[in-house]
Amino acid sequence: MTVDDTGPGEQDRTDPSAADSGEDPLALRLEQLILGAERRYTPFQAARSAGVSMELASRFWRAMGFADIGQAKALTEADVLALRRLAGLVEAGLLSEAMAVQVARSTGQTTARLAEWQIDSFLEGLTEPPEPGMTRTEVTYPLVELLLPELEEFLVYVWRRQLAAATGRVVQAADDEEMVDRRLAVGFADLVGFTRLTRRMEEEELGELVEAFETTAADLVAARGGRLIKTLGDEVLFAADDAGTAADIALRLVETLAHDETMPELRVGMAFGTVTTRMGDVFGTTVNLASRLTSIAPRDAVLMDSAFAQELIRAGEAPVSEAEAAEAAAAAEKEGEEAPTYRFALQPMWQRPVRGLGVVEPWLLTRRDGPQQ
Repeated sequence: MTVDDTGPGEQDRTDPSAADSGEDPLALRLEQLILGAERRYTPFQAARSAGVSMELASRFWRAMGFADIGQAKALTEADVLALRRLAGLVEAGLLSEAMAVQVARSTGQTTARLAEWQIDSFLEGLTEPPEPGMTRTEVTYPLVELLLPELEEFLVYVWRRQLAAATGRVVQAADDEEMVDRRLAVGFADLVGFTRLTRRMEEEELGELVEAFETTAADLVAARGGRLIKTLGDEVLFAADDAGTAADIALRLVETLAHDETMPELRVGMAFGTVTTRMGDVFGTTVNLASRLTSIAPRDAVLMDSAFAQELIRAGEAPVSEAEAAEAAAAAEKEGEEAPTYRFALQPMWQRPVRGLGVVEPWLLTRRDGPQQ
């Protein structure tokens, strides 16, 4: 909803909801139901009522991902209140203007994807007309009327939970720099041969496969203590605060999909190091390295960089080598002591050049005692 800097004109007195506007009256009723208010303002009027400049209002609306509506009367009291709140945070010194725009952008991008999913995958399946002659809109209105307050409450609940978890991670950071540039374990899990599958499978089948993969990955990452950063159809990016957690997630992903005959093979690449976090995403050389390692990982296997391997060794999660583990076990048995136990085994692979990152030494990750429950 980006806007220009012109003042109100003749369009200000034109109500888009009028019969001659060409818009479906039921669609307008749905919009009013969801927004909870009628269209009353042009962008210029909304900005003026909120007490902000058109330039700042344009930046906020553009950041939220709203289309340019010129000076049509299409905004409500809620739009005015949103502008007033964002501008108030800036005026109070709680947020800089740049940060307020970033808040608008991150919120807009996240909720846009959520809204698209709910309409495409959720409402679409519930709004099949029960009787001939009924339109989808006629069925949708009472359904939205019932679902809207419940979904709104649930959205706020999940957001508060996620905010609490994210805040907890930030306050545990060692210093201010670590809040933005942190050492994390990151991994990419990629379905093998997905491009070939797109040529053979029907669109509906392909959609079901992608949804099943994303759901399985999301549930598993969350359950094991990691964070799903984003999904890219045939690939997911996840992160964890420690290498052991990320390693367990990676192996469990491979193990889970290997037992599902409907799923292609999986390969995982992981790296450990400093990453930059922005708007819920992660960036930097560590992330790029994990992505490159995914592309060269064997099927149904996990490949990691040397920094990740060393972190597992440092934490006592894996031995330096199997020979050293055997020697330690023999020495412990001779002394009548309990031998050290490790969750993972590491196998160094041949060094190889990785595009854009130079020569790296990949390590193959496996479990020492096979799949765990």
